[in-house]
Amino acid sequence: MLFQARLGPYRQPKGIPVAKAEKTVRDMRSLRGDFPILETQVAGNPLVYLDSAASAQKPETVVTAMTRFIHSDYANVHRGIHALGERATEAYEQARSRVARFLNARSAGEIVFTSGATAAINLVAGSWGEANLKAGDQIILSVLEHHSNIVPWQLLREHRGIEIVVAPVDDEGGFDLAAFAGLLRPRCKLVAVAHISNAIGTVLPVREITRLAHDTGAKVLIDGSQAVAHRPVDVRDLDCDFYVFTGHKLYGPTGIGVLYAKADILAAMPPWQGGGEMIRTVTFARTEFADPPARFEAGTPNIIGAVGLAAAIDYIEGIGWPSIQAHEQALLAHGTAVLSRLNGLRLIGTAREKSGILSFTLEGIHPHDAATLLDRRGIAVRAGHHCAQPAMDRFGVAGTLRASIALYNTIEELDRLAEGVAEVLRQLS
Repeated sequence: MLFQARLGPYRQPKGIPVAKAEKTVRDMRSLRGDFPILETQVAGNPLVYLDSAASAQKPETVVTAMTRFIHSDYANVHRGIHALGERATEAYEQARSRVARFLNARSAGEIVFTSGATAAINLVAGSWGEANLKAGDQIILSVLEHHSNIVPWQLLREHRGIEIVVAPVDDEGGFDLAAFAGLLRPRCKLVAVAHISNAIGTVLPVREITRLAHDTGAKVLIDGSQAVAHRPVDVRDLDCDFYVFTGHKLYGPTGIGVLYAKADILAAMPPWQGGGEMIRTVTFARTEFADPPARFEAGTPNIIGAVGLAAAIDYIEGIGWPSIQAHEQALLAHGTAVLSRLNGLRLIGTAREKSGILSFTLEGIHPHDAATLLDRRGIAVRAGHHCAQPAMDRFGVAGTLRASIALYNTIEELDRLAEGVAEVLRQLS
């Protein structure tokens, strides 16, 4: 390959020697067979899928679990007395318990299924926020947030007159913990931050953020959509009040997401949507609502999606976090090294604590034009502002090209990315 490089040029993660990282990359190659879509050809070229931060591909085990459920066990949940209804309910509630173990929640009752992380954040804003925030209260967000962790709080600001305060990052994209600490005031009632930035891959110091926020009496919501597929998450260790994620970035299906909330907080939250299943009794005079989590799952849930999410969790935990993290960090190091050698390429986001996202611009070339040319070589990357326009503004760009790494990617694919970008630079510069 034109851009062969050892793993050393990037800051190698602590505890992962170069030789061990290279062996892990070789060992992980066998997992590609679990993802049939990776055999796809695009414009006569083997697919290089580097867009997992938008949505990860699905292993065969997830597809099989969902198909088997549809073929053998499908029915609506909770109200059916018949055998299929009981089997479907068991599968759905087992999925809830599986998520609880995955996050190390205290009980399955702290897990609410939603349609995604966006819905989970809106639930917190519409229920906890409406009940607990008033004019003059403050919410702190980071400048790196996805729009789904900005817009719901702006809508709440219109209703309640709250204030939104923005925590900064440094020029490398690292979260400025000292500056954040200086923003905390008694009026701050909530801190809502990403665990990992979807736009540039920065890993935020969420444990320290939570500790500082709690010292001033604020609650903490963490958007873990970009974290749960790449590292273990222990909500009890983090001590966060809310943690949200979406299934389709975790090798599971779309349309399923999770809200974790501490049991006492969840019990005090009013309903967000009304309908079937979230009630205990209904008359035309009044309704008595169910206990959590049912209180927040009005209507027929995404039963099939919950089954698929549980299968996805089984899959990644079967591989093991040490292998996944060593592999992805090795690929990040290699990708950083080969892209950094290209004149006219600027990496956006080079924080020391960083996950597998390579976000970059090409001098004088629009990201959409570059992504189109890369697609003709079978290389799938994301181009644009990545639903993180404030983050783009912070770095003075309208958008970037974003290559995001998953457990099924390889060194050779990152070499192909570098070769493709080099060709784009030759053609369009």
